[in-house]
This record gives sequence, structure tokens and C-alpha cells, in this order.
Amino acid sequence: MLHKNHLYRVVEFAVGLLFGMGLMLSGMTDPGKVIGFLDLFGTWDPSLALVMGGAIMVGFFAFTVAKKRTTTFFGGVLRLPATNRMDKPLVIGSLLFGAGWGLAGFCPGPAMVSMADGQPKALVFVLAMLVGMLGFELMDRFVHAPRKAKFNAV
Repeated sequence: MLHKNHLYRVVEFAVGLLFGMGLMLSGMTDPGKVIGFLDLFGTWDPSLALVMGGAIMVGFFAFTVAKKRTTTFFGGVLRLPATNRMDKPLVIGSLLFGAGWGLAGFCPGPAMVSMADGQPKALVFVLAMLVGMLGFELMDRFVHAPRKAKFNAV
């Protein structure tokens, strides 16, 4: 019999595999297709609109169910965002995400799948993404946190 933690890992692997296969089948791992979808005023390729619509639909129903729950399906604590307020860091982060997506044709999930598929451009993207994440953590820890502590102490 599978231990509860092992069952979690099997389910996580299966969901990740399904997600990765969906990204590949939908064309989300092809940067050319993604950039074609984002090129509204050029040679726009609307085929990913169905993928986006499907993702929005799944997300809408998933969050509708999640808002009514206090635990995950496996009994863990369910933590949803406490606020829906749009602030400066959220807007700046969204703009950076969109710019990176439009320039490279990748967002994090498809980039990881493409990297595992052996695409060199995806490896460069993932490495740049990791450097950016590390830079954010360092800036948050050594620049923003001391400022917040100083401001709160006053």
C-alpha cells in the first residue's frame, strides 16, 4: 500500500505530466506560435485563444470551488490570497511578465517543458528567469526589508 506522502507525489507527478502534455499539444511550447498569438497587429494567429479560454474556464471553476473550501482535497491547509487589491508591485510584475512572454515566446510552465524537450532557447529563458527570481529575493531581503523595518519602527 502507498504511504500518504507517496500518493501525493504520484498525483503531483501525474498532474504535472498531464499539464506538460497539454502545453505541448496546444502549441504553448512553440515560441513562434505564442509570439504569433501575441502579434495582434501583424500576422495574428488566433489558435491559442481556445487554449486561453479553456484555461480561464478551468481557473474560474477551480477558484469557485476553492473559495468554498478550507482544506485541499488531500486535507492540507488551503491558502488563497487574502486580498484582491492591485498594487504597484503587482502591476510592475505583470508588465515584466508580459514583456518577457512577448519577447521570448515563453512563460514559466511552457519554458520548463520546452527545456526538458531539449530546446536551447528555453534553457536560456529558464536560466534568465532563475537569475531574475534570485535578484528579486536578494533585493527584497537586503533593500526592501530593511526599509520596511525602519519605517515600521518609527
